Amino acid sequence: MRRRKRMRWVVGVILVLALGLAGWVVAPVRAEDAPWRESYGGRPLCLPGVYLSDPGDCLPLGPAQRLTEWARLGLTLPPRPLPATSPDPALNESPALIARINLPAEEPAPLYASLEDAVAGQNPVRFIDPGPLRYVSYVEVQRVNGKPFVRLRSGEWLRASPIAYATFQGLVFHATPTHDFGWIVDLAGPAEVRAAPGYAAPKTGTVLKRYQVVPIYTVQRVGNMDWYMIGPDQWIERTFIRQVRVNPTPPPGVEGNRWIEVNLYDQTVAVYDGGRLVFATLIASGGEPFYTRPGLFKIYKKKMTETMSGAFAADRSDYYYLEDVPWTMYFDEARALHGAYWRAWFGFPQTHGCVNMSLGDAHWLFEWAHEGDWVYVWDPSGQTPTDPSLYTPGGA
Repeated sequence: MRRRKRMRWVVGVILVLALGLAGWVVAPVRAEDAPWRESYGGRPLCLPGVYLSDPGDCLPLGPAQRLTEWARLGLTLPPRPLPATSPDPALNESPALIARINLPAEEPAPLYASLEDAVAGQNPVRFIDPGPLRYVSYVEVQRVNGKPFVRLRSGEWLRASPIAYATFQGLVFHATPTHDFGWIVDLAGPAEVRAAPGYAAPKTGTVLKRYQVVPIYTVQRVGNMDWYMIGPDQWIERTFIRQVRVNPTPPPGVEGNRWIEVNLYDQTVAVYDGGRLVFATLIASGGEPFYTRPGLFKIYKKKMTETMSGAFAADRSDYYYLEDVPWTMYFDEARALHGAYWRAWFGFPQTHGCVNMSLGDAHWLFEWAHEGDWVYVWDPSGQTPTDPSLYTPGGA
């Protein structure tokens, strides 16, 4: 009996509280206790979507505004892939077998009439000058006591090691992209994405791989660094990216609607044919003081292979000797577009004035290009000097 009374008491308290709370919630507010507010009679917000012009019957604000801003930059959700494919990997094949001379840079490289003399190190018939960059083309390799020796087409032998070379390749396009794009380079460390431009912005946790292709929708400068928007709330600093600035309008002076654009600041090449982009890739151009000269040129000679040698320093400490450089296209005195089997990296200035490419990329361009095609070399940053008196004939 006592338990029933207790239960009735609890239920009663709950009902009283509930009714009291309900009365508090729905109690009317007198007009004199609250300000009069006029109802809004304007346009409602638009549904999330892209509104490139005024829709008239709604306000394109909030999510609609952001989606529209992205669309004006070429960014859609989901993002559109680039209209491109990878070139044929078979283009990477070298037209010659290449070996690197295994001697300190300050020592001349002796060549011998026979393998026996080369192994014994006696009776050299001639020498290749000292230098840090010396490669030869060979037809046979023999290992003696674990050491490689190669025979040249001349029949001479020397100590040298067969090499592997970079197989990076650019992109072949079947349509011109609606926005810029670029490749990730990561010599300075991991390419970490941030949520906004600037070092103060938080990292997203995404780390991009070397040579990964990313879209570029806009660029903002924060402090002394350019930041590239590669997706919604995704930004990467210029240190880690090289841009292709898509522009199918012929440069001044170009006739025939067919040209090769060499961008010295971004370290890229873009190839245009018939008013559209057909190929793009990373390069290595001339570094200070051996710049690649800006200007408008024409390919005046094509050679499947070419032996290049020379030195620019007074003491010849930078001497180079490079046999069978593949897919060479001369355009400005000794400066040429060509494959560079000795380059491990692309996207950075490091040559004596030539435009170095991977073997596969140079091969693709060699097959596309004709003698007489335009080569437009420029630096959008304006940092490369244009005074002709500062330029030698150039080199590899």
